[in-house]
Parts: sequence; C-alpha cells; structure tokens
Amino acid sequence: MEAKQSGSSSLLDTMKLMLALGVVVGGIFAYYYFPNASVLLRVPAVLAGLGIGLAIAATSSQGRQFTDFMRGARVELRKVVWPKREETLQTTLIVLLFAITMGVFFWMLDLGLGWVVRLITGRG
Repeated sequence: MEAKQSGSSSLLDTMKLMLALGVVVGGIFAYYYFPNASVLLRVPAVLAGLGIGLAIAATSSQGRQFTDFMRGARVELRKVVWPKREETLQTTLIVLLFAITMGVFFWMLDLGLGWVVRLITGRG
C-alpha cells in the first residue's frame, strides 16, 4: 500500500477542479443551448465535456489520490475469493429455510400471544 499523500490542496488544484467543473457544465449547457442541433452532435459534446473535465480533475492532487484509491481498490478486488455456484446455492437455500422457519415461529408466537391476551381481557 502506498503512503498517503498530504491532504492539503493548493490554489492550483482548486483552480483545476473549478475548470474541470466548468468544462463539464459547459458540455451540459451546450446540450441544452442548441436544442435544434442533432442529438448526434450534442451527446458527443456532453461526453467530451465530461471526459475533458475528468482528465483535468485527474491532474489535481485530489484526482491523483482518487486514482490511487481506485487502483488500490482494484488490487483488493482481485484478492476476493468469490464463492462457487454450488456454495452460493447452498447458502441461499439455508437463508431461505431460516427465513421461513423464523416466519412460522413468529406467526405461531403471534397467535399464542393473541390467544393469551384474549383469554386475559375476555375480548375477541
């Protein structure tokens, strides 16, 4: 695991993030500002704005930290041992049987307590 970078951000990083946000908003604005233009032109404008904005944001210290976090998460995800189909089916059946058993138990408990309450209060 890599050492954590300092959490302080500089004015340049703030400006990069603001520029990235501006580019993304600009792409979205262009989509709605030109309603008569073809969707085949407007959608790529939004996607280009999003891509350029993400690229600009990735150059900031927060963006690099996020990129490092995603790389670490990807490494950790590869270490996960996923259950096989048979294990998943067995576990699912156990959970379903337990849920049904507990449902029946609470239904019977409710009936018993209702009977006791009716017996004590004389109502019902």
